[in-house]
Amino acid sequence: MQTASDTSLLWQVRHFVYTHFADTTLAPAVEVTGAHFQISTEEAGEYYRELHERHALFLERDTLMIRMANPFSAISTNFRVHAKGKTYFANCAWDMLGIPAALHCDAVMEASFTESGEAVRLEVQN
Repeated sequence: MQTASDTSLLWQVRHFVYTHFADTTLAPAVEVTGAHFQISTEEAGEYYRELHERHALFLERDTLMIRMANPFSAISTNFRVHAKGKTYFANCAWDMLGIPAALHCDAVMEASFTESGEAVRLEVQN
């Protein structure tokens, strides 16, 4: 049985989380990660907790639900990135710029100023 101290699998889990975000715009549920690596949900949860402790991803408080894996947000935000025919959510304006960099693609980014609600649109090409 592998444990969260198995750093090789730990970083494979992290890679899987990021790939899942890139492919689907969503964070993988712990059960999905467990099934992918043919480990128990409990073991996958140990890896999630270890990655959270190392600040490699962030979990919702007292759960195994991924809240963010920078620059990706698992929850809807005012920082939207349209790329590769999908809409991703970023955690902040800086992360919004990080998504096209992480995906190596062109993108259209939309955000709203918190105070005024004014919309901002940015395009990244090449």
